[in-house]
Amino acid sequence: MMSACLIVEAKITDPDRFMAYVEAVPVLAAQFGGEYVVLGGDAEILKDEWNGEKIVCHWWSDRASARRFWNSAEYAEARKLRIGTDHFRVMLVEGLNHELLV
Repeated sequence: MMSACLIVEAKITDPDRFMAYVEAVPVLAAQFGGEYVVLGGDAEILKDEWNGEKIVCHWWSDRASARRFWNSAEYAEARKLRIGTDHFRVMLVEGLNHELLV
């Protein structure tokens, strides 16, 4: 089974209002089986230029679990907390094949 990561590039335009989203979503992701591994910390640019966006990455056991979270009514409700506070680009990418690691 292939794990998956949701990778988000976020340009925050209203940090104060965005905090409600930041406080709600990691808890919700955990309820759906996700685990945040990066939550917008400072980045050290090693090559090329960077546009100043924050990076968020959460790990999922598989794509189906990530999609259940992303498409859930609970997340749709939480997403309302960030309206007008940011610009997001979100990718769902395959991770490691855990069967090969055993």
